[in-house]
Amino acid sequence: MGHRRAKLTPLGRALIVDRYLNEGWPAARVAEAVGVSRATVHKWVRRYREEGPEGLLDRPSVPHRNPRALPAAEVRRILRARRRTGWGPHRLGPMLGRPRSTIYGVVRRHQEPRLGELDRPTRVPIRYERARPGELVHVDVKKLGRIPPGGGHRIHGRRHRPTSRRGLGYDYLHAAVDDHSRLAYVEVLPDERAPSCGAFMVRAGAWFASHGISIETVMTDNAFAYRRGRSFQQALAALGAGHVLTPAYHPQLNGKVERFNRTMLEEWAYSRLSRSNGSRLAALPTFLDFYNHERPHTALGGLSPYSRVSTT
Repeated sequence: MGHRRAKLTPLGRALIVDRYLNEGWPAARVAEAVGVSRATVHKWVRRYREEGPEGLLDRPSVPHRNPRALPAAEVRRILRARRRTGWGPHRLGPMLGRPRSTIYGVVRRHQEPRLGELDRPTRVPIRYERARPGELVHVDVKKLGRIPPGGGHRIHGRRHRPTSRRGLGYDYLHAAVDDHSRLAYVEVLPDERAPSCGAFMVRAGAWFASHGISIETVMTDNAFAYRRGRSFQQALAALGAGHVLTPAYHPQLNGKVERFNRTMLEEWAYSRLSRSNGSRLAALPTFLDFYNHERPHTALGGLSPYSRVSTT
Protein backbone atom coordinates (compact mmCIF):
# COMPACT_ATOMS: atom_id res chain seq x y z
CA MET A 1 0.00 0.00 0.00
CA GLY A 2 1.47 3.35 -1.03
CA HIS A 3 0.38 5.17 2.11
CA ARG A 4 -1.73 4.53 5.19
CA ARG A 5 -4.93 6.01 3.74
CA ALA A 6 -4.64 4.48 0.27
CA LYS A 7 -7.85 2.79 -0.81
CA LEU A 8 -6.23 0.13 -2.99
CA THR A 9 -3.69 -2.61 -2.48
CA PRO A 10 -2.26 -4.47 -5.51
CA LEU A 11 -4.99 -7.06 -4.93
CA GLY A 12 -7.66 -4.33 -5.06
CA ARG A 13 -6.18 -2.99 -8.30
CA ALA A 14 -6.28 -6.49 -9.77
CA LEU A 15 -9.96 -6.67 -8.79
CA ILE A 16 -10.61 -3.43 -10.68
CA VAL A 17 -8.89 -4.79 -13.79
CA ASP A 18 -10.72 -8.12 -13.57
CA ARG A 19 -14.13 -6.49 -13.25
CA TYR A 20 -13.49 -4.05 -16.09
CA LEU A 21 -11.74 -6.30 -18.60
CA ASN A 22 -13.06 -9.79 -17.82
CA GLU A 23 -16.50 -9.24 -16.26
CA GLY A 24 -17.38 -6.27 -18.47
CA TRP A 25 -18.40 -3.88 -15.70
CA PRO A 26 -18.67 -0.22 -16.76
CA ALA A 27 -15.95 2.01 -15.32
CA ALA A 28 -18.52 4.01 -13.31
CA ARG A 29 -19.83 0.86 -11.62
CA VAL A 30 -16.33 -0.40 -10.82
CA ALA A 31 -15.40 2.99 -9.38
CA GLU A 32 -18.50 3.14 -7.17
CA ALA A 33 -18.01 -0.41 -5.87
CA VAL A 34 -14.38 0.19 -4.87
CA GLY A 35 -14.86 3.79 -3.73
CA VAL A 36 -12.51 5.47 -6.21
CA SER A 37 -12.92 7.76 -9.22
CA ARG A 38 -13.41 6.61 -12.80
CA ALA A 39 -10.05 8.16 -13.65
CA THR A 40 -8.43 5.83 -11.11
CA VAL A 41 -10.12 2.84 -12.72
CA HIS A 42 -8.84 3.83 -16.16
CA LYS A 43 -5.36 4.49 -14.76
CA TRP A 44 -4.94 0.97 -13.39
CA VAL A 45 -6.48 -0.63 -16.47
CA ARG A 46 -4.05 1.34 -18.66
CA ARG A 47 -1.07 0.31 -16.52
CA TYR A 48 -2.15 -3.31 -16.68
CA ARG A 49 -2.44 -3.19 -20.47
CA GLU A 50 0.99 -1.56 -20.80
CA GLU A 51 2.94 -3.49 -18.16
CA GLY A 52 0.90 -6.53 -17.19
CA PRO A 53 0.57 -7.58 -13.52
CA GLU A 54 3.80 -5.72 -12.66
CA GLY A 55 2.04 -2.46 -13.44
CA LEU A 56 -0.32 -2.98 -10.47
CA LEU A 57 2.48 -2.96 -7.89
CA ASP A 58 3.36 0.04 -5.72
CA ARG A 59 5.79 2.57 -7.11
CA PRO A 60 8.02 4.86 -5.05
CA SER A 61 6.59 8.36 -4.71
CA VAL A 62 10.04 9.96 -4.68
CA PRO A 63 10.46 12.40 -7.59
CA HIS A 64 13.05 11.50 -10.22
CA ARG A 65 14.85 14.79 -9.65
CA ASN A 66 14.64 17.58 -7.09
CA PRO A 67 16.74 20.60 -8.07
CA ARG A 68 15.97 22.39 -4.78
CA ALA A 69 17.16 19.54 -2.57
CA LEU A 70 19.88 20.22 -0.02
CA PRO A 71 23.36 19.27 -1.22
CA ALA A 72 24.55 15.96 0.18
CA ALA A 73 27.42 17.70 1.98
CA GLU A 74 24.96 19.97 3.82
CA VAL A 75 22.82 16.99 4.82
CA ARG A 76 25.90 15.26 6.27
CA ARG A 77 26.79 18.47 8.14
CA ILE A 78 23.34 18.62 9.75
CA LEU A 79 23.43 14.94 10.76
CA ARG A 80 26.93 15.26 12.22
CA ALA A 81 25.88 18.27 14.28
CA ARG A 82 22.77 16.47 15.50
CA ARG A 83 24.75 13.41 16.62
CA ARG A 84 27.56 15.46 18.15
CA THR A 85 25.44 17.89 20.16
CA GLY A 86 22.23 15.96 20.78
CA TRP A 87 20.28 19.14 20.03
CA GLY A 88 16.93 19.53 18.36
CA PRO A 89 15.92 21.76 15.40
CA HIS A 90 15.28 24.80 17.63
CA ARG A 91 18.95 24.97 18.64
CA LEU A 92 20.56 23.48 15.54
CA GLY A 93 18.79 25.90 13.18
CA PRO A 94 20.48 29.12 14.40
CA MET A 95 23.81 27.34 14.84
CA LEU A 96 23.85 25.99 11.26
CA GLY A 97 22.08 28.93 9.63
CA ARG A 98 19.15 26.85 8.46
CA PRO A 99 15.39 27.03 9.14
CA ARG A 100 14.15 24.72 11.86
CA SER A 101 11.85 23.03 9.35
CA THR A 102 14.86 22.13 7.18
CA ILE A 103 16.68 20.61 10.14
CA TYR A 104 13.59 18.67 11.15
CA GLY A 105 13.07 17.37 7.60
CA VAL A 106 16.63 16.05 7.37
CA VAL A 107 16.40 14.39 10.78
CA ARG A 108 13.06 12.78 9.97
CA ARG A 109 14.03 11.53 6.50
CA HIS A 110 17.15 9.88 7.87
CA GLN A 111 15.15 8.30 10.72
CA GLU A 112 17.27 9.73 13.48
CA PRO A 113 15.93 8.66 16.89
CA ARG A 114 14.00 11.19 18.95
CA LEU A 115 16.00 12.92 21.65
CA GLY A 116 13.80 11.37 24.32
CA GLU A 117 14.83 7.94 23.06
CA LEU A 118 18.56 8.63 23.53
CA ASP A 119 20.80 8.43 26.55
CA ARG A 120 22.00 12.02 26.82
CA PRO A 121 25.65 11.42 27.80
CA THR A 122 26.35 8.59 25.33
CA ARG A 123 23.80 9.37 22.54
CA VAL A 124 22.98 5.65 22.50
CA PRO A 125 19.31 4.75 21.85
CA ILE A 126 17.50 3.59 24.98
CA ARG A 127 15.98 0.17 24.33
CA TYR A 128 14.70 -2.15 26.96
CA GLU A 129 14.40 -5.88 26.53
CA ARG A 130 14.02 -8.52 29.19
CA ALA A 131 16.91 -10.94 29.54
CA ARG A 132 15.00 -14.21 29.13
CA PRO A 133 11.73 -15.51 27.70
CA GLY A 134 8.78 -15.29 30.07
CA GLU A 135 10.29 -12.62 32.30
CA LEU A 136 7.66 -10.22 30.94
CA VAL A 137 4.67 -10.92 28.68
CA HIS A 138 2.65 -8.07 27.20
CA VAL A 139 -1.13 -8.63 26.96
CA ASP A 140 -3.72 -6.53 25.12
CA VAL A 141 -7.04 -6.72 23.24
CA LYS A 142 -7.69 -5.34 19.75
CA LYS A 143 -11.25 -4.85 18.45
CA LEU A 144 -11.81 -5.75 14.80
CA GLY A 145 -15.09 -5.12 12.97
CA ARG A 146 -16.66 -8.24 11.50
CA ILE A 147 -17.04 -8.62 7.73
CA PRO A 148 -20.63 -9.06 6.46
CA PRO A 149 -21.42 -11.95 4.08
CA GLY A 150 -20.26 -11.11 0.59
CA GLY A 151 -17.66 -8.61 1.76
CA GLY A 152 -17.60 -5.17 3.31
CA HIS A 153 -16.76 -1.68 2.10
CA ARG A 154 -13.27 -2.68 0.97
CA ILE A 155 -14.91 -4.71 -1.81
CA HIS A 156 -18.21 -2.87 -2.45
CA GLY A 157 -17.26 0.69 -1.48
CA ARG A 158 -18.61 2.84 1.33
CA ARG A 159 -21.69 3.81 -0.65
CA HIS A 160 -22.89 0.23 -0.54
CA ARG A 161 -25.81 -0.14 1.86
CA PRO A 162 -26.25 -3.51 3.60
CA THR A 163 -29.75 -4.90 4.00
CA SER A 164 -29.53 -4.28 7.76
CA ARG A 165 -28.38 -1.00 9.23
CA ARG A 166 -27.08 -2.74 12.33
CA GLY A 167 -23.44 -3.75 12.24
CA LEU A 168 -22.27 -7.27 12.84
CA GLY A 169 -20.27 -6.24 15.89
CA TYR A 170 -16.65 -6.95 16.64
CA ASP A 171 -14.20 -9.77 17.07
CA TYR A 172 -11.90 -9.26 20.05
CA LEU A 173 -8.31 -10.28 19.36
CA HIS A 174 -6.64 -11.17 22.66
CA ALA A 175 -2.86 -11.17 22.22
CA ALA A 176 0.07 -12.08 24.46
CA VAL A 177 3.62 -11.23 23.29
CA ASP A 178 6.81 -12.30 25.05
CA ASP A 179 9.11 -9.32 25.65
CA HIS A 180 12.40 -11.14 25.02
CA SER A 181 11.55 -13.32 22.01
CA ARG A 182 8.43 -11.53 20.61
CA LEU A 183 6.73 -14.93 20.44
CA ALA A 184 2.99 -14.22 20.07
CA TYR A 185 -0.18 -16.07 21.06
CA VAL A 186 -3.60 -14.85 19.85
CA GLU A 187 -7.21 -15.90 20.37
CA VAL A 188 -10.38 -14.47 18.81
CA LEU A 189 -13.05 -14.13 21.50
CA PRO A 190 -16.57 -12.61 21.53
CA ASP A 191 -15.81 -9.95 24.17
CA GLU A 192 -13.16 -8.39 26.39
CA ARG A 193 -14.80 -8.98 29.77
CA ALA A 194 -12.95 -10.30 32.79
CA PRO A 195 -13.99 -14.00 32.40
CA SER A 196 -12.78 -14.00 28.78
CA CYS A 197 -9.53 -12.26 29.73
CA GLY A 198 -8.94 -14.71 32.56
CA ALA A 199 -9.63 -17.79 30.45
CA PHE A 200 -7.38 -16.41 27.72
CA MET A 201 -4.57 -15.89 30.22
CA VAL A 202 -4.82 -19.50 31.41
CA ARG A 203 -4.63 -20.84 27.87
CA ALA A 204 -1.83 -18.42 26.96
CA GLY A 205 0.16 -19.62 29.96
CA ALA A 206 -0.28 -23.23 28.87
CA TRP A 207 0.75 -22.38 25.29
CA PHE A 208 3.90 -20.58 26.40
CA ALA A 209 4.68 -23.48 28.76
CA SER A 210 4.46 -25.87 25.80
CA HIS A 211 7.30 -23.84 24.28
CA GLY A 212 9.37 -24.05 27.44
CA ILE A 213 8.44 -20.55 28.67
CA SER A 214 7.22 -19.92 32.21
CA ILE A 215 5.45 -16.55 32.54
CA GLU A 216 6.86 -14.53 35.45
CA THR A 217 5.19 -11.13 34.95
CA VAL A 218 2.32 -9.86 32.80
CA MET A 219 1.99 -6.24 31.65
CA THR A 220 -1.44 -4.83 30.69
CA ASP A 221 -3.17 -1.49 30.42
CA ASN A 222 -5.60 -0.22 33.04
CA ALA A 223 -8.76 -1.82 31.64
CA PHE A 224 -11.14 -2.89 34.41
CA ALA A 225 -11.01 -6.55 33.30
CA TYR A 226 -7.26 -6.57 33.94
CA ARG A 227 -7.06 -4.24 36.90
CA ARG A 228 -9.99 -5.48 38.99
CA GLY A 229 -11.33 -8.55 37.18
CA ARG A 230 -11.35 -11.51 39.55
CA SER A 231 -11.01 -14.08 36.74
CA PHE A 232 -7.89 -12.42 35.38
CA GLN A 233 -6.29 -12.07 38.80
CA GLN A 234 -7.05 -15.71 39.56
CA ALA A 235 -5.42 -16.72 36.29
CA LEU A 236 -2.27 -14.80 37.20
CA ALA A 237 -2.22 -16.42 40.62
CA ALA A 238 -2.54 -19.88 39.04
CA LEU A 239 0.42 -19.09 36.79
CA GLY A 240 2.41 -17.66 39.69
CA ALA A 241 2.87 -14.46 37.66
CA GLY A 242 3.10 -10.87 38.81
CA HIS A 243 1.09 -8.04 37.28
CA VAL A 244 2.38 -4.68 36.02
CA LEU A 245 -0.02 -1.93 34.91
CA THR A 246 1.02 0.76 32.46
CA PRO A 247 0.45 4.35 33.63
CA ALA A 248 -2.75 5.91 32.29
CA TYR A 249 -2.46 7.38 28.78
CA HIS A 250 0.94 5.71 28.20
CA PRO A 251 0.17 2.81 25.81
CA GLN A 252 3.72 3.02 24.44
CA LEU A 253 4.97 1.28 27.59
CA ASN A 254 3.07 -1.79 26.40
CA GLY A 255 4.54 -1.12 22.99
CA LYS A 256 5.61 -4.62 21.98
CA VAL A 257 2.04 -5.92 21.91
CA GLU A 258 0.78 -2.62 20.46
CA ARG A 259 3.28 -2.97 17.61
CA PHE A 260 2.32 -6.61 17.15
CA ASN A 261 -1.35 -5.59 16.86
CA ARG A 262 -0.43 -3.18 14.09
CA THR A 263 1.62 -5.84 12.27
CA MET A 264 -1.24 -8.32 12.64
CA LEU A 265 -3.73 -5.92 11.07
CA GLU A 266 -1.41 -4.94 8.22
CA GLU A 267 -0.15 -8.41 7.34
CA TRP A 268 -3.27 -10.46 8.08
CA ALA A 269 -6.55 -8.60 8.55
CA TYR A 270 -6.11 -5.97 5.83
CA SER A 271 -3.58 -7.67 3.56
CA ARG A 272 -6.22 -9.21 1.27
CA LEU A 273 -9.88 -8.77 0.41
CA SER A 274 -12.12 -11.20 2.29
CA ARG A 275 -15.72 -11.92 1.32
CA SER A 276 -16.65 -13.32 4.72
CA ASN A 277 -15.61 -12.97 8.31
CA GLY A 278 -14.99 -16.70 8.55
CA SER A 279 -12.51 -16.71 5.68
CA ARG A 280 -10.51 -13.93 7.29
CA LEU A 281 -10.42 -15.67 10.66
CA ALA A 282 -9.43 -18.95 8.99
CA ALA A 283 -6.24 -17.25 7.73
CA LEU A 284 -5.15 -16.13 11.22
CA PRO A 285 -3.39 -19.38 12.28
CA THR A 286 -1.32 -19.33 9.07
CA PHE A 287 -0.22 -15.76 9.78
CA LEU A 288 0.67 -16.56 13.39
CA ASP A 289 2.70 -19.59 12.37
CA PHE A 290 4.59 -17.48 9.83
CA TYR A 291 5.10 -14.65 12.33
CA ASN A 292 6.48 -16.91 15.05
CA HIS A 293 8.59 -19.26 12.94
CA GLU A 294 9.64 -17.49 9.74
CA ARG A 295 9.06 -13.74 9.70
CA PRO A 296 12.36 -11.89 10.31
CA HIS A 297 12.18 -9.34 13.14
CA THR A 298 14.41 -6.27 12.86
CA ALA A 299 14.75 -5.94 16.64
CA LEU A 300 16.04 -9.53 16.76
CA GLY A 301 18.71 -9.03 14.12
CA GLY A 302 16.61 -10.63 11.39
CA LEU A 303 15.74 -13.73 13.44
CA SER A 304 12.24 -15.04 13.93
CA PRO A 305 10.73 -15.09 17.44
CA TYR A 306 10.83 -18.89 17.66
CA SER A 307 14.49 -19.07 16.72
CA ARG A 308 15.30 -16.91 19.73
CA VAL A 309 13.30 -19.17 22.03
CA SER A 310 14.95 -22.31 20.66
CA THR A 311 18.45 -20.89 21.21
CA THR A 312 17.82 -19.54 24.72
